[in-house]
Amino acid sequence: MTAPDDAELARLQAEAAEAALKLAQAKAALAAAQAEAARSSTGDATSRPPAPAPTESAPTESAPTESAPTESAPTEPESEGPLGPADIAAITKGYTFEGTTLDLGALMNGEPLPSAQIRIPLGMLNRHGLVAGATGTGKTRTLQGLAEQLADKGVPVFAADMKGDLSGMATAGEPSDKLLARTRALGQDWKPEASVVEFFALGGVGKGVPVRATVSGFGPLLLSKVLGLNETQESSLGLVFHYADANGLALVDLSDLRAVLTYLTSDDGKAELKNLGGLSAATAGVILRELITFADGGADVFFGEPEFDVNDFLRTAPDGRGIISLLEVPGVADKPAP
Repeated sequence: MTAPDDAELARLQAEAAEAALKLAQAKAALAAAQAEAARSSTGDATSRPPAPAPTESAPTESAPTESAPTESAPTEPESEGPLGPADIAAITKGYTFEGTTLDLGALMNGEPLPSAQIRIPLGMLNRHGLVAGATGTGKTRTLQGLAEQLADKGVPVFAADMKGDLSGMATAGEPSDKLLARTRALGQDWKPEASVVEFFALGGVGKGVPVRATVSGFGPLLLSKVLGLNETQESSLGLVFHYADANGLALVDLSDLRAVLTYLTSDDGKAELKNLGGLSAATAGVILRELITFADGGADVFFGEPEFDVNDFLRTAPDGRGIISLLEVPGVADKPAP
């Protein structure tokens, strides 16, 4: 190892001297800061005024301050019905469908809820349904609304008008303030409109187009049910229909059927009666008596020609709406008399 030369030694000595100077300056600055801090602490303690001695003062009653009345924000009135928000949301979702629907009205929860509409899909109208309720709760109006909406969507409708309540669909309704207020509360935009309606009457008893059927078209099975025949008498009546059909005898009305039975129970028809197999004269006589009673009760007006065609009730109007066919029943509801 070689000794450093004079120049290198001088440089190292200069750097050491400079470092010693900086160290001395730092120590001096630290001492000055400590002294200043000590003086500040002593000055605050001597300049702070002494705390006043506690004095006992008489209690004073503060005057009540009157606060300014605050106006609360209006809140939406809560429904008084038994359903909560979750129930209402679930019901609304359950009656919300895609596609064509029929409106039944708004959900009732004490008051109608326009946002909760009850609807059923048009495609479900081929199923059985029941509208039940006490008198005056809207059963007839519900059926009328269903019929009008079906017809408006091009679906023909056939209905038996038991009391004449459905005939009003043929004319447009009369608007009133009460009616419009009610429909608005239900969330409906009601407009008066008449439906295309045709009236029919059984056997012509009423103002509608007469509806009749032939005895042959009515058939032995249904006629036996109407006459209240037992199984033996029902099968015997079927043999009578078979005899008439085999011999080309048209059974148009009840008089035709009575004529066949009268012939079979006569002396001239005894041979024919034996060929029918199992039809006794006594059974034929019972059927004949029931037919006479049935006709005397007014049922004979239903049988005759021209015979109705079911397609007459399944038609649409030129504008595409379904035709509502109403069958008048009040005139024959109690016939034959019990």
